Amino acid sequence: MEEQNQNNNIAENLEKNIGMAVVAYIFFLIPLLTDTKNDKFVKFHIKQSLLLVCIYIVTRILVFFPLIGRIIFSINPIIFIILAVFVIIGISNALRGEEKNLPLIGIYAEKIFKF
Repeated sequence: MEEQNQNNNIAENLEKNIGMAVVAYIFFLIPLLTDTKNDKFVKFHIKQSLLLVCIYIVTRILVFFPLIGRIIFSINPIIFIILAVFVIIGISNALRGEEKNLPLIGIYAEKIFKF
């Protein structure tokens, strides 16, 4: 009985494409170029990682504006650390096979990206 439960868990993990969900946090374009882009689990993690990339790009662009640029530039290391922590949280969620939103920003991923 226990062996059957383990086999079912392995099958579920394979179905969820955990590997591609993890890759989404490292380089989000790779899962989008494969057949796994249609998997609900992978899509969830692609959207989360895409939101992190967008936040990073926006903060990089805001540095070039005079007033807000100085503020962003001064807190840039903190922003980078927070985004790195979110990536680690996302990868750990993907490895566990969970579809948990990232803290503070995860709820916006489904609202912003409709694919």
